[in-house]
Amino acid sequence: MKPDWTAPATRLADAEWVRARIGGAAKLYGCAAPEVLGTIWWYSLSSVLVAPAAESLVAGRPVDPSLDAMELDLVADGRFLGARSTRPLAGGLPELGAALRAALGTAIATIAAVSGARERALGAIATDSLGNRLLWTPDPERAMALAEPLVAAIDLGLPKPRFVRVGRTPAVRRASCCLIYEVGNPKCVSCPRQTPAEREARLRAALG
Repeated sequence: MKPDWTAPATRLADAEWVRARIGGAAKLYGCAAPEVLGTIWWYSLSSVLVAPAAESLVAGRPVDPSLDAMELDLVADGRFLGARSTRPLAGGLPELGAALRAALGTAIATIAAVSGARERALGAIATDSLGNRLLWTPDPERAMALAEPLVAAIDLGLPKPRFVRVGRTPAVRRASCCLIYEVGNPKCVSCPRQTPAEREARLRAALG
């Protein structure tokens, strides 16, 4: 799928732009409280926003995740198709953490301000998005080893990343809830708002 348009990630500091995008999410997910739509929207956005940083860290060639270096690809209905950095990062893990601190901190503060979603909840989603994107790299074992040092380097008060194994397959043990069930959809397979037994059974069914 090709993007219908591209936006600079600096738009995430623009309250009016973010408010309009969250409002547009109602067309996808139905009417819901602003904090619910804001949380669902951030769940989608955060996954693509952190992807270039996570993937490049595991590859050993970090790219700059600063908002002024990032571009976001969207499709006509407002969904995010992907993101990319336009420049390499000078430095390693400490510099990557500092750049993500600024980028994530700005985006989370803007979304919280316009939607009423709690910053702590949005931060937990960011941790889980980082964990998932790290696992999706070609070297998940190395990725899991990098997860906690990366979140520590971000130093934004995010919860520590957690992983579980379903058989031999690693998965994120989520600290966050995207609230998708608030708009009539089923809870995610790994949703923390279900019993541990239910979550484990659903993970085993999904991952084998």
